[in-house]
Amino acid sequence: MLEGKNVNLRVMEKGDVGFLCETSTTQLTEAEAEERFENPSQLVKLTERSRFVIEKKDGTKIGFIAHYFVLPNRIMEIGYDIIPSERGKGYGTEAIRVIVDYLFLTKDIVRIQAITNVGNKPSQRVLEKADFSKEGTLRRVAHVAGEWTDAYIYSILREEWKEPKILTKTTSEI
Repeated sequence: MLEGKNVNLRVMEKGDVGFLCETSTTQLTEAEAEERFENPSQLVKLTERSRFVIEKKDGTKIGFIAHYFVLPNRIMEIGYDIIPSERGKGYGTEAIRVIVDYLFLTKDIVRIQAITNVGNKPSQRVLEKADFSKEGTLRRVAHVAGEWTDAYIYSILREEWKEPKILTKTTSEI
């Protein structure tokens, strides 16, 4: 478990799949999500990938965050989602800072990046609060509601990070 000041990141377990389906923007049935959890794609088998449940200190599940290598470079990408009732309270920013601290402390990587839909202003604010810089626009990179949409790519470089900001403790092996 990765511990922050207000949230913890716990490795996702099979029992969390139902919560993922209920709260995430992914359009998966619980059976499809369980299949993906049990049998990740071949690409995922070739690279490192970890998924975490974001929990408040009282154990309430409020979202997800994941990281995976962007092959073949030493680049990690993150993705995240917070349930609507818990957005705007700083939990997403803290979760991103915790995962950034963890990744730069434990991995030989030079950058961490995230991609967000151009219309997702709250996600862009969260990334900027977590010290990510907007690099540019990826044109027609996501298929959303039957249409191809653009996205922004954000990143933080190791030399911009310098030291842990939030991570207070890592418990057990991740």
